[in-house]
Amino acid sequence: MAILPERDGIPPSRVYLPEGPWERLLDFLSERFPRIPSSILVRRLEEGEIVNDQGVAQTADTPYRAGQWLWYYREVPDEVAVPFDLPVLYRDDRLVAVDKPHFMASTPGGQYLRSTALVRLRRELGISTLAPMHRLDRDTAGVLVFSIEPRWRGQYQKLFQSREVYKEYLAVAEPPSRMQFPYVHRSRLEEVPGGFVMRECPGAPNSETRIEHVKVLGGRRSLLRLIPSTGKKHQLRAHLSALGMPILNDAYYPSLRPEPPHKFDRPLQLLACVLEFRDPVDGRVHRFETHRTLAADEVECRV
Repeated sequence: MAILPERDGIPPSRVYLPEGPWERLLDFLSERFPRIPSSILVRRLEEGEIVNDQGVAQTADTPYRAGQWLWYYREVPDEVAVPFDLPVLYRDDRLVAVDKPHFMASTPGGQYLRSTALVRLRRELGISTLAPMHRLDRDTAGVLVFSIEPRWRGQYQKLFQSREVYKEYLAVAEPPSRMQFPYVHRSRLEEVPGGFVMRECPGAPNSETRIEHVKVLGGRRSLLRLIPSTGKKHQLRAHLSALGMPILNDAYYPSLRPEPPHKFDRPLQLLACVLEFRDPVDGRVHRFETHRTLAADEVECRV
């Protein structure tokens, strides 16, 4: 249970205090958050913005005590606003499905807080209990579903864990001439140590994607339908890159090409276009479809 209430659609964050050599709380926080200047940490502590499990405000000189949680609100002072809409596709008493735009993170993290789907929806819909059933990369657009009531959340999330959700994506890439479709790609994906990306490694496969060719576009590019049966991080992007056909405008695969957060002119050509499952509560079948399109070389792509 959160000690601090939601503030302007933003849920509180927390950090656990493990066993360690720190004498003061400030010493631990400075090591735990090395990118935050000590002056800012001291200011936040002096203003009573960091509290313990009992809701008691901490100070810079508070003795370090392991085994408890600290609660606080994240700050992103230079956050760039994402200038795109977030239309609601469906809403009932238990679910909210939205059509997420490119460049919008699903949940707070890193340099994004207010311009995330979760925070924006909590603020606009006034539903503080809203929580994502799954996630889409910030770079990926399309269908994203949230649950409303905590008592049903576990049942919905179990659908994704047990692979009972049908997901369909569209992507623009340049398939090798030798590629035969449909093609099912299986591999073992693991996160690069200390990095953000995934890589294929030797070992038993833990990811699978079916790739279908939809139509030929200009410039040797093609529109592909991707149907994953697993949900590993960056699975579609990593799979297509490993096959020699990275998704158009991918800033991470096959190599990292970081772009400024205010650049919104080269969206990743990947779209979560269909999400379908049987509701574990009432048994009805939900099928949500995006209204968005992909655009490559001014050719709109939608099926």
